[in-house]
Amino acid sequence: MSLPQVVPHHIAIVMDGNGRWATRRFLPRLAGHKQGVDSLRRCARTCVQRGVAVLTVFAFSSENWNRPADEVSGLMELLAMALSREVPQLKKDGVRLYFVGERSALSQKVRDGLAQAEAATADNTRLVLNVCFNYGGRWDIAQAAASLMARGEPITEVSLHGAMGMAHVPDPDLVIRTGGEMRISNFLLWQAAYSELFFSDRLWPDFDEAALDEAIAAFSGRQRRFGKTSEQILSAHPDPMPG
Repeated sequence: MSLPQVVPHHIAIVMDGNGRWATRRFLPRLAGHKQGVDSLRRCARTCVQRGVAVLTVFAFSSENWNRPADEVSGLMELLAMALSREVPQLKKDGVRLYFVGERSALSQKVRDGLAQAEAATADNTRLVLNVCFNYGGRWDIAQAAASLMARGEPITEVSLHGAMGMAHVPDPDLVIRTGGEMRISNFLLWQAAYSELFFSDRLWPDFDEAALDEAIAAFSGRQRRFGKTSEQILSAHPDPMPG
């Protein structure tokens, strides 16, 4: 008798491979990023259908400023376009948007767009979609510590966690990286301490519903111990179910 599948409450994804997807098709790299937006739309819809409550994606890292200037400017334009095109549908689908990252380096137009998108979807409850943009895990820890120091508050694990950009959601249960690379690249360094990791060879534009289901199935088959022994987990859950 098969056990019921355990669906992660919170999935986080490093969306890697857009540029390589385009290069293999002799297209400009920005074409891959545009295709990646379509893949994100599909992934968010599938998460809603599968019962995932939180989806967090790594859209633009603090290190991505080192890419060619035309690619960076193209990504900023793509963000603005995606906001105007996608937000009405996300609002209709019940998706609440949060943008996590350092906003001071972004243009006023982009900052205004992010704030408007968050406000437009603030009442939605079906899925929380965190878009990490101009984000880095080390930045998040440093800014949280600086914020606590500025307020004269003690720095503890609890207070530091509460001052981070992802304090509004539980830590991710499953972190997925596409594109064949096996690293987390400064993504959710604090929050992913006990996350299950899943690496996919598929480039992000090719990451479809079946690929997401494969990752969820792999997660469902794992035993999450959080420092305990297998015997302790089994004694707490007499039925041998993962999770």
